[in-house]
Amino acid sequence: MLDLNFFLNPSGGLGVLLILAIAFVLGTLHGLTPDEHTWPITFSYSIGSYSTRGGMKAGFMFSAGFTIQRSILTALAFSGLAAIYIKYNLDGYVYLMVGVGMFLAGYYLLRGTNIHFPLDRLFGGKLHHSTRSERIPMGEVEDSIKPIPLKVATVHGFIAGWGFGAYSSIIAFVLAPQMPNVYYAFLVGTFFGAGTMVMQIIIGAAFANIMRVKKLKPEQIMHVGRSSAARTLYLGGIAFAVLGILIVFFPVIDSIAIGTGSPIYNLNSIGIATILVILVVGVIGFGNLFKSYREIVKRNISETRDTV
Repeated sequence: MLDLNFFLNPSGGLGVLLILAIAFVLGTLHGLTPDEHTWPITFSYSIGSYSTRGGMKAGFMFSAGFTIQRSILTALAFSGLAAIYIKYNLDGYVYLMVGVGMFLAGYYLLRGTNIHFPLDRLFGGKLHHSTRSERIPMGEVEDSIKPIPLKVATVHGFIAGWGFGAYSSIIAFVLAPQMPNVYYAFLVGTFFGAGTMVMQIIIGAAFANIMRVKKLKPEQIMHVGRSSAARTLYLGGIAFAVLGILIVFFPVIDSIAIGTGSPIYNLNSIGIATILVILVVGVIGFGNLFKSYREIVKRNISETRDTV
């Protein structure tokens, strides 16, 4: 009977169908566990979708780009070109590229809104208040936060896929080379991406419905979702970029980790990747959800007092 260790530490001499099955299972574990290449981006776009269907679509769109990249990666691995990862640490550059993409998406969404960030002045931020009255926040005059562009999530998925971790090493250096030709090797990444996609769709739906437990009105959920997603992309992008730059100049940072004793990759240690997930999803993401929710509550209280 197959156990988890069989999938986490596959051996050589495996058949094609078994390799593809292992790749799919590894993909589901990769999508389920808190990974810095998946969770922060899926979270950002899912909460901006503010619905089960939208969250599932966000998870699908991100994973589609990720699956394409992983398919290319395993094809390259069969050809021996993926060995570049053995010689060079590309994580810093991937973090930087993902961070720039997140930041630009967040900045695009935040332009002209009532969201106050001291940094936005440095990037040509627009006025925080309407011209009708300097005491009326722009968001109370017009909710100008743009819809979250899910197509960009696909681009982010493709870029983030170039990051390398334990799961990537298994599919690239253990499974793909055992395939009979490069076309079958391509399928290893496809099945791995499909497994990741299944879990990211589920997680995306869960993230998108976080604010529904507060029983807000549909338009309020939309506002909370969009503003939180925009803020998370904006600040999360800065976090990704800064960490990426640090790793580029100080690669040793990427190898610092504390073991947890768990056999499951992404849960077996606490390192820079874990900190990045906690920072972007836990601190920035949920922090902005709470901030946006408080804004809605205060606005409701103010409107109630005005009608009394």
